[in-house]
Amino acid sequence: MTVDFQTPADEVAFAHDSERQFARLLDFYGLRWEYEPQAFAIEFDGTEAVAYFTPDFYLPDEGLFIEITTMNQKLVTKKNRKIRLLKQHHPGIKCKIFYQRDYLHLLIKYGLEAPDHLEEQTAPTRIPGPVQVVNLGESEAS
Repeated sequence: MTVDFQTPADEVAFAHDSERQFARLLDFYGLRWEYEPQAFAIEFDGTEAVAYFTPDFYLPDEGLFIEITTMNQKLVTKKNRKIRLLKQHHPGIKCKIFYQRDYLHLLIKYGLEAPDHLEEQTAPTRIPGPVQVVNLGESEAS
């Protein structure tokens, strides 16, 4: 099923379809986001940075970076390593990985179209409990 409304996400050239779909979900719920706004040095040769990590999203109202991964386990392991290095060198930066199982859960729950590279994969037969996101800046009506 394809969602039939335009959002700010439709104006961004995302690297992967899963990122576009995630951004559209954030737009639907009115959550402010930035796409790949900052690269962090994570490996050094002495004092010179030799490797960087650029998380996919930043949620400014939460002060949280999000990395989306719908890739195979070998690449997920590399991303986990990057997150560990990010936390080691930038302990004040909050960054979470959104794994394939979480992404598939959202596709099923909200009826979003599957990205091209996931079409051949089987969706989970048991949907886990909802993904919990806390303190999204919701305020009570005055």
